[in-house]
Amino acid sequence: MSAHESMEHAEHAEHASGSNKKIALLIAVIALFLALSETLGKGAQTEAIAKNVEASNLWAFFQAKSIRRTTVQVAADQGKLSLGATTDEAAKAALQKQIDDWTKTAARYRSEPDTGEGSEQLSERAKHAEHERDEATAKYHHFEIASAAFQIAIVLASATIITGILALAWVSGIVTLAGIAMTALGLFQPHWLHLH
Repeated sequence: MSAHESMEHAEHAEHASGSNKKIALLIAVIALFLALSETLGKGAQTEAIAKNVEASNLWAFFQAKSIRRTTVQVAADQGKLSLGATTDEAAKAALQKQIDDWTKTAARYRSEPDTGEGSEQLSERAKHAEHERDEATAKYHHFEIASAAFQIAIVLASATIITGILALAWVSGIVTLAGIAMTALGLFQPHWLHLH
């Protein structure tokens, strides 16, 4: 090998080494975005599960309150029927007091704004938890798609180093931008694209 050929070979190797460093930097940046989208996705998934459990618990509490309210209302209605058949004034007064107590209890089971545990308030809280669950699930879907895009971009960038085909690096960059866009949508507009 002549000195001239050695010099050309060294220049080519130096150029390839410089390109590989740029591709390695690209891979590192994409890996950073991947880590971010995976972290956001895991957080959104955890929130979706927590809100689903919260909504289920609130609906179960709502059902229990509704059953209690119905039971008390039935007792009050039966008491009203018995009231007409009772002739003893003391028994009538005691029964009327009990009917009033049952009616108040039934009303409290329906609406209890102070504690937020009336069936009306429980229903609203459960619907709010369901909305938050749906929001977190939508975010999760976007972050998962973003993560897949970043993984594909890393593979394409890695293939650039092996094959020397620079077009793969450009495609990797475009796929990375798509991943960034999906991450941004997940953060700011998770319902803009309907993914499920």
